[in-house]
Amino acid sequence: MSASEPLAYAFALPPAPATPLHLSSSTQLPALLGSLAPLQRQWIASTGFDAQPGRVLLLPGANGALAGVLVGIDPNEPLWQLAGLPPLLPAGVYAVATHEGEADAERDAFRQLGWALGALAPGRQAAQLRVSKDEAQAIARLAAAIAQVRSLVNLPANQLGPQALAAAVQTLATDHGAKYSEWVGEALPAAGFALVHAVGRSGAEAPRVAKLEWGDPAAPRIVLVGKGVCFDTGGLDLKPPAGMRWMKKDMGGAAHAIALAGLIMQAGLRVHLTLLVPAVENGVGPLALRPGDILRAGNGRLIEIENTDAEGRLVLADALHHALQHGAEDPARAPALVIDLATLTGAARVALGPELPALFSNHEGWAADLLAHARRAHDPLWRMPLWAPYRRLLQSDSADTMNAANTPLAGAITAALFLEDFVPAHVSWLHLDLYAWNQEGRPGRPKGGEAQGLRALFSLLSERFAPR
Repeated sequence: MSASEPLAYAFALPPAPATPLHLSSSTQLPALLGSLAPLQRQWIASTGFDAQPGRVLLLPGANGALAGVLVGIDPNEPLWQLAGLPPLLPAGVYAVATHEGEADAERDAFRQLGWALGALAPGRQAAQLRVSKDEAQAIARLAAAIAQVRSLVNLPANQLGPQALAAAVQTLATDHGAKYSEWVGEALPAAGFALVHAVGRSGAEAPRVAKLEWGDPAAPRIVLVGKGVCFDTGGLDLKPPAGMRWMKKDMGGAAHAIALAGLIMQAGLRVHLTLLVPAVENGVGPLALRPGDILRAGNGRLIEIENTDAEGRLVLADALHHALQHGAEDPARAPALVIDLATLTGAARVALGPELPALFSNHEGWAADLLAHARRAHDPLWRMPLWAPYRRLLQSDSADTMNAANTPLAGAITAALFLEDFVPAHVSWLHLDLYAWNQEGRPGRPKGGEAQGLRALFSLLSERFAPR
């Protein structure tokens, strides 16, 4: 979906006449009834409408035509108040009825985005929401980015392997006049990506690293790294069938990084952007990584493989080092911010569930600001600690570190601590361990791939690096 085609099927522009949408919670319903016609009040009473969230009631006019729609809402979740309506309502144009004292531009923007996400659902889409042209364009960009994440994550591995994932980065670079680079297969170790090569060499397609660079080199540098494991069998430490079933989504971090890079470039943020996507398949075969193998990372550290199913942090480590090597010893050349996004650990899901990504950071200010934007954007994140004493769980007798602890305890923390070793202490870093998946379908949130933390990150970066 292109942001230049702002969901025309979902929105209508003024001065199109519109049927009013009356939004009400159960506690607000008595006050709303007083503003409606007697015929409509009688109709509401006879149907027993109670304004519970998700309930919808069509209101008749005196001539029998549709005169309005009563929508039950949860006032605390503006993003999803309209999400169920696009496939449900009769064909026509609708507008949210604003009652005295209820104007709220931020809340209205959430409602509009929810409508757009509801309109992305497959099936009949005949209802349109009336919004201004500027509102339609802004909402369409966000909705298109979310749709891109969902689409990439939902593609099966036989349609989205390392080559196709790298091609998505190349297409993004072409669309925005950015520089594109790529390292493939046997070229990876010499380029400093020995860990990427070791993880991906057993896959059906050659592993690769895709890189995009965009913006003024004099502007603050932002680095995005997305885990691009297009399918994860677990390697020789093979996952059980239930654990492997949805591992097409293990490139969800890359999907987020690609979508976020697109939003940054569309908005023309005042940054020098670097996007890195290590794209691999963690397969099983004679070239597969083995438990006990010792590998040299791009930064020179020796890594002992404790578990071949802890492969995502290996490919991220080399990508982080590549992006940060020139600022490792010279703070003047260091990025303003590094963000990595990854479907990294089941431990984060055990701790926080599927809807709440884990945030780790080495910088209090950036972490606090991101959490504040997450709350405002209704795009939740939860900060977890980089608990240094747990580094002992990664100690190796034969190398500088192991890639995973030999205990299931604190798995999300030890994974983040492993990555922290590849980020210089003076570089501000945000690490998101996310699920990228809806376990169940709900209005505006179909089962399958999902964008998590994307809107919060874009809101943060838009505030910090707004175009001049």
